[in-house]
Order: sequence, then C-alpha cells, then structure tokens
Amino acid sequence: MDNLLMEELFLEITNKYDSNLIVYQCGWEKCKPKHSYGPAVRDHYLIHFVTKGAGKFYIDNLTFDIKENQGFLICPGDITYYEADEKEPWEYIWVGFNGLKANEYIRRMGLDNHNPIIKTKNSIIVSDYLNNIFKCSKFQHAREVRMLGYLYLLLSILIEEAEIKEVSNYKYEYIEKAIEYIEMNYSRSISVQSIADHVGLNRCYFSSIFKNSLNMSPESFLIGYRINKACELFKQNKNLRIGDVSRSVGYSDQLVFSKVFKKVKGYSPSEYINPLKG
Repeated sequence: MDNLLMEELFLEITNKYDSNLIVYQCGWEKCKPKHSYGPAVRDHYLIHFVTKGAGKFYIDNLTFDIKENQGFLICPGDITYYEADEKEPWEYIWVGFNGLKANEYIRRMGLDNHNPIIKTKNSIIVSDYLNNIFKCSKFQHAREVRMLGYLYLLLSILIEEAEIKEVSNYKYEYIEKAIEYIEMNYSRSISVQSIADHVGLNRCYFSSIFKNSLNMSPESFLIGYRINKACELFKQNKNLRIGDVSRSVGYSDQLVFSKVFKKVKGYSPSEYINPLKG
C-alpha cells in the first residue's frame, strides 16, 4: 500500500432505494502537493478522514482548513472542491454511503453542509473503522455485510461524541443562566433552591451539574460572589458600615455575614477594613 498513491472501490448498488444504510464506495489516497478534486457533485454522502498532512475544503463560498485527525463531510447535491496542502499534502481515507436513514445519522452527528468538519477525540478508532471498511472490500464473500458493519460502528462513535457534547452544552446553558441570576440578585435573599427554580431544575440535579462543571457547589459560588462584592464595596466607600455592606450583599443578619466573611477570607470584616481607612 505504501508504494501506491491511491486505491478505491465502487460497489455495484442494486437496492439503493430500500435500504436503511448502504456503502457506495471506499478508498484511500496519498495526495501530491496541491492535488485537487472538483468542483464536483455527489449523489450520496461521503466522509473523508485525514490521517496525515493538511488541505482545504471548499463549499458554498466557505473555506475550511483541514488537518491530521480531522475529516469533512460531503452531502448529496452539494458542489465541493478540495485541495491538498502544498508543503504537507494530506493522506486520507474515505467512505461513501446513502440510505433511508443516512440523513438521520448525519443529523445526529451534528453535521450538515454549513458545518461539515469532523473533529473527534477518537481519531485512532475512526481511522481503524475506515481502514477496516476498505480491507473488507477485498473479501470475496459477504463483503457488503462486513463493510456495512464497520460503517455502523463508525457512525455510532461519531453520533455518540456529538450527542455527549450536545448534552454538555445543554447543561452549560443552565449554569450560565444560574450565574446570571446570581449576578443580578445577589443582594436579595436568594438561595440555591430559588436559583434552581429560576433555571427550572430539581435542586439536587442542579447542584450536581453545577458542581461537576465548576468544581464548587452553587452555595459556595453564591457565598464567594457575595463576599467579593462586599470587599469591592468596602474599597469603594470607606465610610460604609459593616451592617450597610452586609445588607447590600444579601445578608440581613450582620453577625451571620461577619462569620461567613471570616470563614471565606480568614479575617473579620473589621480586620479587612481597618487598613483601608489608613
């Protein structure tokens, strides 16, 4: 294989309109500098995965720089063009496929013609699955079944990565909303329960995702935010009394505020403000 520049296989498709998923073609290529393909249009989905080097992918007046361990998707009907880098021309593996469920799988991968770049933490596995699809094409018997099996494995790992990321982003939106609520309402008598109610989550679940994301509980974050705001007020107006600052950051009881302040800062509010007064 090292002495060749390209190998590819196009399968004879007899049931393209009644299969959930079917492999159309597969191959690999070690491109020369500036080697290009297109502009061209496909009638099926095509995934290229770069195993070495770099290049550019063009679609709908958009240009994407692709490097090692990244891939790109070509959708049916799209006019695309791609070109190997002049200094580090890419080597890539590809698989072409279609079927009744192909569009659904692509959607679950979070890809489309405006977001066609594949970025994965499992590049070795992705590369192995694509290599195995091509290796299976050498079999004389049941090669379509073997190739399809590896295609399902390939799509499944890309779908899993995308859906885990989607869940992670979804959780981050809750955290962002909670922090915004704290910033706007820290001076009021808010609690972890009221924050959870605001973002629309169960308190235990909210506390769990908050701590997993920021490595601190929402209660610790709220306390820290209030005490930092108190320090800002002490610095901005040296004539403010401790009770005034306490109420301004959400503590109606000055004694409770002083205890919390000392626990967070290591010294009392009085010890903090005395040096400020000079």
